[in-house]
Amino acid sequence: MIARLAGAALALVSALAVPASSPAHATDQDFFTDPQLTAAYVATAQYRYEPLATADGYEPHLCLARAQGAMGFHYFNESRFGSLDPKKPGGLLYENSGDGRRRLVGVEWVVPVTGKNMKRPRLFGQDFQGPMAGHYPGMPTHYDLHVWLYKKNPRGLFFQWNPNVKCPASTKPAMQGMSGMSGH
Repeated sequence: MIARLAGAALALVSALAVPASSPAHATDQDFFTDPQLTAAYVATAQYRYEPLATADGYEPHLCLARAQGAMGFHYFNESRFGSLDPKKPGGLLYENSGDGRRRLVGVEWVVPVTGKNMKRPRLFGQDFQGPMAGHYPGMPTHYDLHVWLYKKNPRGLFFQWNPNVKCPASTKPAMQGMSGMSGH
């Protein structure tokens, strides 16, 4: 009982102690009244410090951008592919912060396709997009759902591309071990 209360208190303090940008809002869903979105925010707030993401198994890949906006640098943790748990996204989305670091802008859930008649996944009351091909060698055909918890997307909290996110002009990897991603 005490451990559960301590855990709840720590989660609340963590959510309140996260400085800087506030979560993005969608016109149809309020972050502060949706317990699943709140859980996702609290669980991923630690990854605002990018080294914690890589320490937790999220591997960086190239930044993805199109005319309608960008998604930023994808960091994927394949052990979380298939998760529909709001606290365990398969991907994190970053952009360069201008000081040599990366800033967390959103999160992404990735569900591999398991068969021809697979039902489209849903989370936060939203249908996933896809199915689509993997974005790097070995990534499975999948469905995904983007959630802009850390940088407002004027097109909506769940819109795939964010015009407020920018990728560097160069498409060369910024760090060793990054691989390219085909169209999303």
